[in-house]
Amino acid sequence: MSIQDTIIQAFVDQFDTEPTFVIRAPGRVNLIGEHTDYNDGFVLPMAIDRAVWLAVRPRAADRVFLRSLEQVEPTDFALNAIHHTNAGWSEYVKGMAFMLQRAGYDLRGWEGVMSSDVPIGSGLSSSAALEMGVGCAFAAVSGFPFDGVEMAQLGQKNENEWVGANTGIMDQMISANGREGYALLIDCRDLSMRATPLPSDTLVVIMDTKTRHSHTESGYNERRMSCERAAAFFGVSHLRDVTVAQVQHAKLELDDVTLRRARHVVTENQRVLDAIAAMRMDDPVTLGRLMNASHASLRDDFEVTNDALDVMAMLAQATPGCYGARMTGGGFGGCAVALVRRDSAETISTTVAQQYEAATGLQPDMFVTTATAGTAIIQL
Repeated sequence: MSIQDTIIQAFVDQFDTEPTFVIRAPGRVNLIGEHTDYNDGFVLPMAIDRAVWLAVRPRAADRVFLRSLEQVEPTDFALNAIHHTNAGWSEYVKGMAFMLQRAGYDLRGWEGVMSSDVPIGSGLSSSAALEMGVGCAFAAVSGFPFDGVEMAQLGQKNENEWVGANTGIMDQMISANGREGYALLIDCRDLSMRATPLPSDTLVVIMDTKTRHSHTESGYNERRMSCERAAAFFGVSHLRDVTVAQVQHAKLELDDVTLRRARHVVTENQRVLDAIAAMRMDDPVTLGRLMNASHASLRDDFEVTNDALDVMAMLAQATPGCYGARMTGGGFGGCAVALVRRDSAETISTTVAQQYEAATGLQPDMFVTTATAGTAIIQL
């Protein structure tokens, strides 16, 4: 049974009626451009075929009730009395309601059931998918349009101000605005988007190391503060406005850690632009080399990989048919991503999984994915 069928059946079992709306909000994988979004830089993600699904219906009371098939406790709260209670996954739901109301939206209550096959903490944006799915549910039952850019902005505010993770806007932008068959070049300064197809005869393999991170508990917020210190040193608002030459010239003035953090961001921005050029030329070899260089920079300069991610990327890079591989997401655990020849995807997945388990004792989750559409109500 598909996850769509499962969520509809769960709704019927819960409420003894069919849902009014079924919503799909995808996770994402970032091909290149890591830790550049909150530096006003460039990113190149794509929405994937794993997603958060919600089956919902409006309710007369101004309350929200949402049961998750993956969680023990549901979330249940009044729209006129939203409070932060450190209630785990429920805070993402409550926070979106709070941000929507603060933005001036008149919300109606609803009830529903949700499920997700986006692995939590894997670097595939399970939280952003939940936020965009909840935002779409509120739009559907309350009668206002789902604006992908505005909803992404509210999702980022939810993450930063309610949940307490100082993330950038990439995850919400791609979950809300993904385009089937394309990666999206997103300029995180003006939020403009450009759809770009992957090189022909290539596929993307996502490789879950089965190690996990938390943005609020890992070194994510510390990395962001390092970038802010570096931007202040260079006299700019964001590292987007710093050149590679400027970073090189600052070697004797900046402390080593701040210098390396800045060097990653500045060079990563350039790698994204070079990646777009390679994709326009239908050049998977160059794109793969850029992905490999991105991983090295994230490992050595930004220091957000872990042993599992390094092993996974190294094994994939060494396997015939793989053009390039790198960690993806915030780091400190989670997933790596590989660009591979279409006819080698399954062989690479099997080979790398076996080698990784032999090297680490961990059994990874490997899946081939394609670029999918963003958050939307599914026509039944």
